[in-house]
Amino acid sequence: QVQLVESGGGSVQAGGSQRLSCAASGGTFSTYAMGWFRQAPGKEREFVAASWRSGSTIFYTDSVKGRFTASRDNAKKTVYLQMNNLKPEDTAVYYCAAKTGGVGSRWPYDYDYWGQGTQVTVSS
Repeated sequence: QVQLVESGGGSVQAGGSQRLSCAASGGTFSTYAMGWFRQAPGKEREFVAASWRSGSTIFYTDSVKGRFTASRDNAKKTVYLQMNNLKPEDTAVYYCAAKTGGVGSRWPYDYDYWGQGTQVTVSS
């Protein structure tokens, strides 16, 4: 079992930055692919970014490319999402997720463990 705890959410003005963290416990962190997802009110959960277990491959949804950077530190069992030039449409609850097998995916149903989420609110 893997437990995931996100932190770093809050309120920010458009154009600002935030850094989310997701700390893992239990399991063997370095064997999991890690994903970031978000869910806005009334909308389905949406893929943001995912990294292979080594962190050597990271991919993003088009709407955040060039603004968001995902990374992971396997020694610290933590993944990060650096979000720059935030827009009001980025407002959502952000979740990290762990997937067995080590290969990242953009599909929520591929992930086995989820954090509780952290709210990010971007005001115009």
